[in-house]
Amino acid sequence: MHYDHLLVRYGELTLKGTNRKKFVNQLKDNVKRALIPLDGYHVKGKRDRMYVELDENADMKEIIRRLSKVYGIKSISPVIKTDKTEEAINESAVQLAQSFEKDTTFKIDVKRVDKSFPLDTYTLQREVGGKILSQTEDLTVNVKRPDHEIKVEIRLDAVYIYEEIIPGSGGLPVGTGGKTLLMLSGGIDSPVAGMEVMKRGVTIEAIHFHSPPFTSEKAKDKVIELTRILSERVGPIKLHIVPFTELQKQINKVVHPRYTMTSTRRIMMRVADAFVHKIGAHAIVNGENLGQVASQTLKSMYAINHVTSTPVLRPLLTLDKEDIIKKAKEIGTFETSIQPFEDCCTIFTPKNPVTEPDFDKVEKYESVFDFEDMIQTAVDNIETLTIDPNYKSEKEQSTDALIEDLF
Repeated sequence: MHYDHLLVRYGELTLKGTNRKKFVNQLKDNVKRALIPLDGYHVKGKRDRMYVELDENADMKEIIRRLSKVYGIKSISPVIKTDKTEEAINESAVQLAQSFEKDTTFKIDVKRVDKSFPLDTYTLQREVGGKILSQTEDLTVNVKRPDHEIKVEIRLDAVYIYEEIIPGSGGLPVGTGGKTLLMLSGGIDSPVAGMEVMKRGVTIEAIHFHSPPFTSEKAKDKVIELTRILSERVGPIKLHIVPFTELQKQINKVVHPRYTMTSTRRIMMRVADAFVHKIGAHAIVNGENLGQVASQTLKSMYAINHVTSTPVLRPLLTLDKEDIIKKAKEIGTFETSIQPFEDCCTIFTPKNPVTEPDFDKVEKYESVFDFEDMIQTAVDNIETLTIDPNYKSEKEQSTDALIEDLF
């Protein structure tokens, strides 16, 4: 079956009023970015819906796969666009019905957006259904539980005929909700947290704390891959890698062992707070989940939050772990997250970390050393990578170059 257009339905942006145009234009830009480097299509963004016109050489399945990941899209349908005449409508509906399996049932569902169209809904349903029955074999009508439901939309510009409705990701177009800095570890939670805020239209840049030689290059590659997976939905994402070794060693020198986890998180937050304004972001995002681990009790969060006045967003705060894992599997990060390469939050974890830290104590331990200069040094030496869906590590690039040389 050859379809000449994809009908793209909007999500929540349909609720927007006078600024809807801004959201539609951003979504159109995001769609175009998601479809790079495919060809054979043309995107038309309108106020109430978007259309992707398809050439004969267009890879429709791949275009749909990519569109389904774009936030702001509610659903997608491959459609036949036709003229607003009985003859053209009947011909296109028959063409669609002829692609159905034998001995199956169908019904016709008509939606008349253009009320000036001469045939009413019931008459058009009867006419189209009758034409299909007369020109196909082994198809019958079943209006209650059909195998196929042919939808005919009479709109102002044309008629659109389709059957399939493919779910999109919903939410709002990324780029309409400001910018945040995501604290991205190599675990399950933080990539999901990043996806959750992006679904609300927020742009992210990611920050990761790397402590070589205690954390390996494979741990760093793991975070790069997580960022690459996130970028499949939104385009290029900047990943900022913080050299954290010296800070972490100093924390373990001066802070009581049971409080090192709390202090590590506080120093990370101080680094993030010193960096967040450099990139023009207005909030910090992390994957904390209330009560999940020792550093995620209310008292711990209070002690950690105290070092920053920047809003800290925790989109996973009240979710069950099973729900987070389900989301990670849905967005494709789970298998990468469970790779056994430790990040800097786990390598120095004490046997009995304090779960309800005394705020005065943690400040007292940290006061014996002025971390400010070390924090600034870490910020000044951040390595920034721009990760897109086609990103390759230096090792992969070298391998590709070697193969090219050989051939």
